[in-house]
Amino acid sequence: MKLILLSVLYVSLVSCTTPEQKENNPSINTTSSMDSLPSIHTFKIESLQGGTINLSDFKGKKILIVNTASECGYTPQYKALQSLYAGHKDKLVVLGVPSNDFGGQEPGSNTEIGSFCEKNYGVTFPLAAKSVVTGDQMCPLYQWLTQKSKNGVLDATVGWNFNKFLIDEEGHLIQKFESRVKPEDPEILNAL
Repeated sequence: MKLILLSVLYVSLVSCTTPEQKENNPSINTTSSMDSLPSIHTFKIESLQGGTINLSDFKGKKILIVNTASECGYTPQYKALQSLYAGHKDKLVVLGVPSNDFGGQEPGSNTEIGSFCEKNYGVTFPLAAKSVVTGDQMCPLYQWLTQKSKNGVLDATVGWNFNKFLIDEEGHLIQKFESRVKPEDPEILNAL
């Protein structure tokens, strides 16, 4: 009974606390664990063309992040990713992250990858520079995507090329899709 009364009293105090009181008393914590984790909008990643992709530029849109490769059985998904991007530009950004982590299926340089994607699939969505998406050398963006302690939602393994991570408009992870889930799959379309 005492515990219940103390809990009610604490909730009452916290809910009646002014912003100034909260600021001056660090023991009052009214944020959820998700609020204390960084959103994906805090990340910057090198662009395939050599500049920087600032993910904060995508605030207000969903982001579909896909690890890509030019010599994979799933490579034709580039066409569907481009179609998805073109058809939903007002509310979705597709971000391709080329990686040579699986079977050496992305051996080319950034220039070669860019040329391949443009020539064969007409890709206009943003492409990051070739990155490591698994193992000890995993880039910070993929550390965030795959570790619940960083994203607040799930632990995930990138098992092959063309795994997809969907991020909401506020920069929080929504869901991961395996390689076999095509960009035009209702599972993805319904989440947009």
